[in-house]
Amino acid sequence: MKRINTSIRAFSQSQSRRNGSPRLRWVLSAGSAILLAALLGAPLAGAAPELSKEENERAQFIYFDRCSGCHGALRKGATGPNITAEKMLKRKFAELEDSIFNGTDAGMPGWGRTGELTAAESTLMAKFVQLPAPIPPEMGLKAMKATHKVHVPVADRPTKPQHGRNIDNHFGVILRDAGQAAIVDGDTKKLISVMDSGHAVHIFRASATGRYFYTVGRDGKLNLIDLWEEKPRVVAESRVCLDARSVDVSKYKGPKGDFVDKYAVVGCYWPPQMVVVDGKTLEPIKVISTRSSTYDTNEYHPEPRVATIVASHHAPEWVVAIKETGLVWLVDYSDLDNLSMTQIATERFLHDGGFDATGRYLLIAANMRDQIVVVDTKKRKFVTKFETGVKPHPGRGANWVDPEYGPVSATTHLGEGLIAVYGSDPEGHPEHAWKVVREEETAGPGLFLKTHPKSNHVWTDSTLSKEEGVNQEICVFKKDDFAAGPNCWRAADHGKVVHFEYNKAGDEVWAAVWDKKGELIIYDDKTLKEKQRIKGDWLVTPTGKWNVYNTVNDIY
Repeated sequence: MKRINTSIRAFSQSQSRRNGSPRLRWVLSAGSAILLAALLGAPLAGAAPELSKEENERAQFIYFDRCSGCHGALRKGATGPNITAEKMLKRKFAELEDSIFNGTDAGMPGWGRTGELTAAESTLMAKFVQLPAPIPPEMGLKAMKATHKVHVPVADRPTKPQHGRNIDNHFGVILRDAGQAAIVDGDTKKLISVMDSGHAVHIFRASATGRYFYTVGRDGKLNLIDLWEEKPRVVAESRVCLDARSVDVSKYKGPKGDFVDKYAVVGCYWPPQMVVVDGKTLEPIKVISTRSSTYDTNEYHPEPRVATIVASHHAPEWVVAIKETGLVWLVDYSDLDNLSMTQIATERFLHDGGFDATGRYLLIAANMRDQIVVVDTKKRKFVTKFETGVKPHPGRGANWVDPEYGPVSATTHLGEGLIAVYGSDPEGHPEHAWKVVREEETAGPGLFLKTHPKSNHVWTDSTLSKEEGVNQEICVFKKDDFAAGPNCWRAADHGKVVHFEYNKAGDEVWAAVWDKKGELIIYDDKTLKEKQRIKGDWLVTPTGKWNVYNTVNDIY
């Protein structure tokens, strides 16, 4: 919806935050509700349910797999609301079941509606969240080193590529629920290799040289994939968290030293910490706890998780967004024995983000505050924050030059079908910098948008839409005529369509059909026509895709 009245938006967002789920469309009398609860074995509001050992173990895995990313291991909330047992016991049990099965208007997927959970599992999870959250164990350096394996020692690795393929145009593809990662040749569209990766890989990151891919899974397992091998394979691994989302590498080469590919850093959701590892062997080196106090109220937080990590172009630093505390840390990796960090106060509930086109400004979604945060990584300070829409979720974002407003960046949203475009050139176009200059409706709430410097298009998904079939749509905007609105079409008749990536040349776009019959759809970016559809038994729940060249060079 295009907004012309900010008070309407504020009211809508406050209701979304307050309610957290759609109201039931039917009401039972008090007596009927008690009778129905008894017949179905559902607990009454205020009464703690009981679970068997087997039910509890199953519920813990489902919560880890589907829920903890947004609600937190301790259920204190971030992208999703607080769902502690004390709060959930006040909710009507049928409402909890409905929210879990059908999703909410605030952006939570309908896990039952989309087939990830059965009706019985939705009921189980409604019971589980009314019980106190189990406290996960900690994980220290000794435990991490016990998981460390070097399958191919550095001295035994190839000294040059063992094939004639174009590594720059290789794609890393997540096969989420299969616990695997695939490498696909972007030139021939042929599968090169599939390897075990750990549970639910979240991202691929390329090394600064482009030789290696790093993957990190939801189970905290880190893999190093050597793309110089004839058949790329995992050459080292370690598990440094129990739950993780992010990894990046050291890229700096300058007066303070050469750190290209020397280190990698993993951001953990649990335990709340970051872990520095050797860039070529993945041996764990240093653990840095993120537990601290929130930037605004200065209250201690037991679970500040690492969200976005990027490698600064201006110093030997990682720029790390700490979700719950609202702090951005600048972590100097030039001397790990005498670690130096700078904390920058920004906004709470930091999530996805990436650089502007110059690589200077880090743009991060503080999505539960409906804002984008701007950090200047050159001057190493907070710049500003501004409202965009309900729960911005840019992925790494999208950057282009608008014919009217100059260089701009954009985000899609988890809570509404909206793209917000804002100025991102404070030096050349200060009058538009860090202000929303365009808003356009998409097919529905989505996860990602993507563009390329050589393209006139911006691609968006609507993966989180509750409307039947809309989560299988793609919408594309023209940069030179953005106000004309999107060209939308249904790209699949099953699963959910999610995530886009360009090839190195910037003339093809890859999208994924996310289900057990997964597909990769390749489009001609200029004509928007489908060029090829990759299918195969190996394509089990494909989600994110990363092109080596674009990832190395921060092109998005």
